[in-house]
Amino acid sequence: MPDKQVPTQKHSSNQVDKPNVPDYVQPIVAPCRTIPYSAPFKWLAKGWVDLKHVPKISLTYGLVMMLISVLITFLAYQAHSIVLAIALTAGFFFMGPIIAIGLYSLSRQINHTVEPQFLRCWREGKKNLGNELVLSFMFLIVFLVWARAASMLHIFFPSIMKAEDWLLFLGVGTLVGAIFAAIIFCVGAFSIPMLMDRKVDTVTAVVTSINAVLKNKLTMLIWGLLIVLLVLIGIVTFYLGFIVLLPLVGHATWHAYKDTIDADAWELGPGLGDENKI
Repeated sequence: MPDKQVPTQKHSSNQVDKPNVPDYVQPIVAPCRTIPYSAPFKWLAKGWVDLKHVPKISLTYGLVMMLISVLITFLAYQAHSIVLAIALTAGFFFMGPIIAIGLYSLSRQINHTVEPQFLRCWREGKKNLGNELVLSFMFLIVFLVWARAASMLHIFFPSIMKAEDWLLFLGVGTLVGAIFAAIIFCVGAFSIPMLMDRKVDTVTAVVTSINAVLKNKLTMLIWGLLIVLLVLIGIVTFYLGFIVLLPLVGHATWHAYKDTIDADAWELGPGLGDENKI
């Protein structure tokens, strides 16, 4: 009895096996909303509500920042160098977005009706350590380039400067510093809160932040000027104002991120579920 032949299915020579590709691929940049010019003042108001919600932790953060500022000033005074004072202070504030991670975490917990806890802030920070280190390294590079550019200004000025020389020196130095500060502002305005809030990579967070700032130029300019104004008030009050003003800016920055960035396409980060309670 002849063997039955099993019919074989012929494949076209030009048929190619396609890899399994997910139906949905997350974009490289999160969409951003158009924010009204009055939004920065609302962010400060919301930040004030958060500060009153967790006054002890927030004011402790502000106190630590004030003491660091005093230490920087003391070291510069001991070295008899105003340039060192400017460099150290600028470096401190260049790293401000990274330093304020704990405040973003507190506002995030409040926003999701989770009882705010300092240990939870620490725990979230550890889970995002890799991305935070990448951003810290980026900020450090920008600061070192700025410090090098600032030190080179001395080449164009005499060793003993008159009043008009000092004014020109400070004017040029401020302009150079403003350029680098703008870079840090664009990169850090929304990237760190987004890394804290969502399971997202550093590149996506940074590109999203830059895109949102550029699409809301005037509003973000107002926000940046408000931050500068609050910092100047803190300096004029011999750093005492930092105890309240720096936590206020940190909490407000979280609300700026929530109002501006639509990050719903990414899964929520850790620190909010029942399994993460401490």
